[in-house]
Amino acid sequence: MIEPISWHDDTVVMIDQRALPQEERYLSFASHLDVAAAIKNMTIRGAPAIGIAAAMGIALGLMESPEESSEGLSTIFHDLCNRFAQTRPTAVNLFWAIERMRRCFENHCGNSDAKSIKAILKAEAIRIWKEDIDSNRQIGRHGKDLIRDGSTILTHCNAGALATGGYGTALGVIRAARSQHKAIHVLVDETRPVLQGARLTAWEMNKEEIPATLITDNMAGFFMKQGKVDLVIVGADRIAANGDTANKIGTYSLAVLAHEHNIPFYVAAPCSTIDPNTAAGNAIPIEERDETEVLCCGGTRTAPVGINARNPAFDVTPHRYISAIITERGVLKEPFTEAIKQLADFDRADGVSP
Repeated sequence: MIEPISWHDDTVVMIDQRALPQEERYLSFASHLDVAAAIKNMTIRGAPAIGIAAAMGIALGLMESPEESSEGLSTIFHDLCNRFAQTRPTAVNLFWAIERMRRCFENHCGNSDAKSIKAILKAEAIRIWKEDIDSNRQIGRHGKDLIRDGSTILTHCNAGALATGGYGTALGVIRAARSQHKAIHVLVDETRPVLQGARLTAWEMNKEEIPATLITDNMAGFFMKQGKVDLVIVGADRIAANGDTANKIGTYSLAVLAHEHNIPFYVAAPCSTIDPNTAAGNAIPIEERDETEVLCCGGTRTAPVGINARNPAFDVTPHRYISAIITERGVLKEPFTEAIKQLADFDRADGVSP
């Protein structure tokens, strides 16, 4: 199994996704500052993986501290949470993981010594990682029946093992369908400007020996019109309370094209990606990254000097274009507002903050 992030000997180990597919390079981080930098510079990316990295980074930061009083540790802990909250703004899994670490800390800071608190937070971060892998496998189990034998599936960006704890959301559904020996084929959007599809999804498909073909982003409509796309599955970085979904830039265009050609458009994501406190997609913050990612490709400038570029990293797909949202608790369908509210109500009844 691909292991994009793990905890070994009190260090956080990650595949350097910037080096793929040319080199499968693993980096070990013994400092929370390095983990925060890895999130910002996209050494690690993908909403669930970012959340796991933040949790591990917070645990690592506490372990780095020589503070022996629980009171002093509290100040350090909240500073750590604030630091990681500033790394990337769109993926809600980041804030979900920080909040979960915060609840864990507050539940133990009043009745445990500093050494015990550090051990408890480390265990919680590892638990978040392990639970994510299990959730992804459940997403795959719930979603695999949406893929018929012989289907061609279009996917965008990378929502595979590399974007999660180690199995994948959209690609997890594809993996689960493949495990049923279904004859499937994947069309992989290259996903400009950072090429997560061409570099990462294509690499995963090769690793798993799943038949796949790489296409440029602007070829999707061509293949849909020819009847060569049976369904679209993408991941998500944040899902609003009404089902509006933020995902990698270009997802909205695919959803509109799929709607025009009567092709099912599915979103696969864990419940931690759902943000019931954000009413609709227009309230989701959209990260704008450095224009260099657009002006250059593979380190080589492709645009003339003097021209400027815009680089929003995500767009929002309105819920009316989404056929279903596949989660670890089942497949959600319209009305999404009611389905998501039921999930949130279940969490509250279970004592978990949504």
